[in-house]
Amino acid sequence: MNLATAIQARDADALPGRRDEDWRWTDIRGLIRTVPEPSAPLAPAAAGAGPFAGLATHTVLIGNGHGEAAIEIADDQVVALDVVSQGDGSHAASVWINVPAGANATLLESYRGQGSYLAHTALSIRLGEGARLERIVLADEDAEGVAVSQAEVDLAAKSEFVQTTLAGGARRQRLETRVRHPGGHAQLRLDGVYLLAGKRHADLTTAVTHAAVDGLTDQLTKGVVRDQARGVFQGRIVVAEGADHTEAKMGHHALILSDKAEVDAKPELEIYADDVSCAHGNTVGALDEEALFYIRQRGVPEAEARALLTTAFVGEVIERIAHEGAREIAREWAAERLKG
Repeated sequence: MNLATAIQARDADALPGRRDEDWRWTDIRGLIRTVPEPSAPLAPAAAGAGPFAGLATHTVLIGNGHGEAAIEIADDQVVALDVVSQGDGSHAASVWINVPAGANATLLESYRGQGSYLAHTALSIRLGEGARLERIVLADEDAEGVAVSQAEVDLAAKSEFVQTTLAGGARRQRLETRVRHPGGHAQLRLDGVYLLAGKRHADLTTAVTHAAVDGLTDQLTKGVVRDQARGVFQGRIVVAEGADHTEAKMGHHALILSDKAEVDAKPELEIYADDVSCAHGNTVGALDEEALFYIRQRGVPEAEARALLTTAFVGEVIERIAHEGAREIAREWAAERLKG
């Protein structure tokens, strides 16, 4: 039974938990003993404007699990997908997204909420041959919410999929992306930022399977956690037998700014082909004291110096966002999250 089915059946025993290897750091079963009643329908007017309002040529609202389910993104189109949860109920939604062959499109996807809800969103994203999609995901859930987004992405030959995920955490938050990579000179970039404070929890999980020759994957995730927050990164790249000439690299780097904060990281490479170029790196630590000292020697107060260093740290990921408007919103979101 998957998460959506467990929610719809109100079966708490079927929720994922620490006995499931991929969920051992994001235990939902141990947190929720009784699945809440189904959420009431949400009127569009009650949802308000999403963070990407004004940037899109077309906006789709999924309110408490209800809304448009199939989206065709045409060439040069910018679509805003706004997923809103309100109240203390539970709900699940499924969304299908198709980018036809040769199209160049942008998906601005946001998650926001208010209440102690349990929410699940399943996305199926398909790119045609030679298509390009930039997906920016901004997840700004309520501190008491439990929210999971799971995306299945299918690439085609010569396609390009570029993703940046921005996570602010929740009581439990998981943003999962699984990509089927066909090789054939298709290109994939998976970036992520998590900025967590209080008792918020965010889990960025990715899995990429290279099935054939001549594929490219570039992945960079950075996180900053403080107070009693917890960040989780799980990244897996599988290069199947025969997927020669694959180039894949993965990097995860996190800053822990307090003694009670926690980061759990599990980067993995599984390689079954010979002629490949693959690498991964993972670092978790505090701010560079030498860099901090260098800045303070120039008269910068300590709090400001720390803010400058953390902003520059996550800025490496944010500056890779191609869509100018979305990049500016990401900068503002990060600046607000890094205050203090």
